[in-house]
Amino acid sequence: MRPAIFLDKDGTLLVDEPYNVDPAKMRPAPGLAEGLSELAALHVPLIVVSNQPGIALGKFAVADLYRVQERLEKFFVEAGATLEAFYFCPHHPHGIVVAHSHVCMCRKPAPGLLLAAARQHGIDLSRSWMIGDILDDVEAGRRAGCETVLIDNGNETQWKTSRWRLPRYCAKDFAEAGRFVAEAMQAQEAAT
Repeated sequence: MRPAIFLDKDGTLLVDEPYNVDPAKMRPAPGLAEGLSELAALHVPLIVVSNQPGIALGKFAVADLYRVQERLEKFFVEAGATLEAFYFCPHHPHGIVVAHSHVCMCRKPAPGLLLAAARQHGIDLSRSWMIGDILDDVEAGRRAGCETVLIDNGNETQWKTSRWRLPRYCAKDFAEAGRFVAEAMQAQEAAT
């Protein structure tokens, strides 16, 4: 079993553009290349876990996310990193697409996406990290058993805290988040 780094997409890897599936409009978040470079040096899987309620809300189709994934892969390659996998939740309890309009275990803050990725990729969640820009990301990571980093870039607006929603570290951007996780994982490996 190996550790992994789970990454939220919108607001974490990309500048948040609600319901965007147009690769031409995808912009890297501040510090993305630097942070991905730091994480790539760890040689652990980098896995995207993303809520995509636009599917349930009828704003775009599942097939549209394949182009998004391809563009993300290019951002990773440009930084010397590899996107191991891309997991998304298509559900929303108030959606208009019946097949996706329900409560599920994969929509963050539930940990379902991380648990599925761990099963399919042989991931040790207790040695893994989740990086996101809102406390739902933190909660999903903590409920899965991961350490967490919150990128405090203004996207979290509710600040509803609980023991599940307390990140180990708050970073100002993706570069700082990547640097912190890289140093923490290297220290952990040196200690074992």
